[in-house]
Amino acid sequence: MWGGRFAEGPAAVMREINASIPFDKRLWKQDVAGSKAHVAMLGATGIVAPEDAAAISAGLDTVAQGYAANGVAEDLVLEDIHMQSEARLAEAIGPVAGRLHTARSRNDQVATDFRLWVRDAIDQVETALTAFQHALLTRAEEHADSVMPGFTHLQSAQPVTLGHHLMAYFEMIARDRSRFADARVRLNRCPLGSAALAGTGFPIDREMTAAALGFDGPTRNSLDAVSDRDFAIEYLTAAAQTALHLSRLAEEFILWASQPFGFVSLSDQWSTGSSIMPQKRNPDAAELVRGHSGRIIGCLTALMITMKGLPLAYSKDMQDDKPPVFEAHDLLGLSIAAMTGMVESATFRTPRMRAAAEAGFSTATDLADWLVREGGIPFREAHHITGRAVKRAEELGIALDALPLEDLTAIDSRITAGVYDVLSVDASVASRTSFGGTAPANVRAAIATAREEMA
Repeated sequence: MWGGRFAEGPAAVMREINASIPFDKRLWKQDVAGSKAHVAMLGATGIVAPEDAAAISAGLDTVAQGYAANGVAEDLVLEDIHMQSEARLAEAIGPVAGRLHTARSRNDQVATDFRLWVRDAIDQVETALTAFQHALLTRAEEHADSVMPGFTHLQSAQPVTLGHHLMAYFEMIARDRSRFADARVRLNRCPLGSAALAGTGFPIDREMTAAALGFDGPTRNSLDAVSDRDFAIEYLTAAAQTALHLSRLAEEFILWASQPFGFVSLSDQWSTGSSIMPQKRNPDAAELVRGHSGRIIGCLTALMITMKGLPLAYSKDMQDDKPPVFEAHDLLGLSIAAMTGMVESATFRTPRMRAAAEAGFSTATDLADWLVREGGIPFREAHHITGRAVKRAEELGIALDALPLEDLTAIDSRITAGVYDVLSVDASVASRTSFGGTAPANVRAAIATAREEMA
């Protein structure tokens, strides 16, 4: 490929470190597509004779068929997917294959291929996240009235519904989808035609190749086009944020599936056993999703550090841009699929959830709000009164709504029997009707809105 400049071949180690075919073979579909668009433009502009362009295009179809049937050989001499494809093309149609590389460089070629791959990856993630959201909606609707403890600091705080809790993750995933969508818009410019770094003197039609590949148009600066990997970093940023959200839900499933919580039973499909303890039912899928998040964040960090000090334009360091993206994409796909399966098949133990909500004085805020609303008491004073009531209930070992009225009035004479209307967990969740609140009616309305927006 570049041997005319060198009297000797590369050392064996150099050949190995220089070759990217072991990982960039994943770009073969995008590479063939980019080459077909390029040669069609070369033929249309007269840069390459029409008959040669037709032969090259047909030859590329043959190369693609071979890849689809047999995979891509890891020939380190050919170094990367671009040279691999050019060699296979030459085998298929002869010397005319050499005309394909007219007016392009591997620099703009790989930048184009990689953008196409990341664009496809975003579309795959979008499909998977949409399915995950539908799973969340289905289970949230099923449990719009199911009471559970809401936590802060992992301490019982206020009662919420399981439907509301699951819809919180729906909102997180909606933001994740929007980040991927935003990244897709920005990456959808075509570098092809930027050549090595300065453009080309051939009368190419970059608008034609951009349109053929589904881009919104060509990139506007050749130096930036061949050296930009923002699109890959943005993909990894969105992937890392999504992984964080999946990890949070995975962590909750791990906690909820433990015996002290007992809030959920994961299906056999998403659990494993122990090699020594036959009673064990381990939430390994959730634990692996939690672990994958760290690896995905590491992929983002790796690429950012690779790019942070590179001068314009292309440097060989950028060959290491693809492995972290490929790894993160594979891990993210597995994580989304696993969490979707767990949500769809989990058995939520709602009586246990309700009991936990009732046991943790989670309606204390409702007592304080009642004192403000019915007694006209400043909230800070109401907070203090409620704290004394909680302390008394704790001393007696009973729930707040089981506290005798005489104990409440002994704490503050302004408390009346009407307070019991707000002290149950059902009354508490039903009262939270502010927009975005946990009231079952709110949850159902949020689900309906979400279904409309996703239709």
